[in-house]
Amino acid sequence: MKKRSFWSWLWIAIGTLYFILPLYSTFDFSLRARKGVLSFLAYERIFKDPNFWSTIEFSLVIAIFTIIVSILLVVPTAYWIRLRLPKLRVMVEFISMLPFVVPAIVLVFGLIRVFSGAPFFLTNTYFGTYVLLVAGYVVLALPFVFRAVDTGLAAIDVRSLTEAAQSLGANWGTIIFRVIFPNLRVAILSSAFLTLATVIGEYTIASFLVGIKGFGPYMSLIGQNKTYESSSLAIISFLLTWAFMGMIQLFNRGKADTSALAGAR
Repeated sequence: MKKRSFWSWLWIAIGTLYFILPLYSTFDFSLRARKGVLSFLAYERIFKDPNFWSTIEFSLVIAIFTIIVSILLVVPTAYWIRLRLPKLRVMVEFISMLPFVVPAIVLVFGLIRVFSGAPFFLTNTYFGTYVLLVAGYVVLALPFVFRAVDTGLAAIDVRSLTEAAQSLGANWGTIIFRVIFPNLRVAILSSAFLTLATVIGEYTIASFLVGIKGFGPYMSLIGQNKTYESSSLAIISFLLTWAFMGMIQLFNRGKADTSALAGAR
């Protein structure tokens, strides 16, 4: 028993060092912008750069639209499959996993090829380009959103909730938005934060459609020209991602505590 415990802790220590050491090295390097002393000069330069805030703002807005479109697309679809078309679930799940297989560069070239000419001409305007960007991100976020929503639907009795709502005179819109959505709150929030983290750091699609306006291309540009600032940006993006993951855990814990209190009553 002690031997097994020793090896377990050993592998945990090795795994921790594997993840922590590169992060610590990056953080330490980012503090050496001023020769001979440790300082946050690189971070100050980043925070004073107007392009940093404009790209963050742009990516956040695009991420919000991506989340809205993804949720409105996936939740009714997954709900209907659970309720009426369970045999299609495997096929839809397979389709939702395709973004893990198809490279983003293939996706963005396909979007540009199809929608840059007649009859769409979407790439000729800023609005059309932003629509394409959101569409590309919806595809990228599909695996996260569908899996989260499908797991949430599996945890509730969809058929009983639907029949109860119909017996009270609810139409399909009321059922989806006032019955299903509230019961999927945690799943929707989890998929939303994952989508937000994905969109903010995405490079390939943003670089071809909007260039430096996106936070991902901005990070790449800084990495080409400024060594210490690129390290500080890596730490900032890491902290942002973990902040989103922490929010997911807080919401999940809050949901679990609420359920436990309801069960106790």
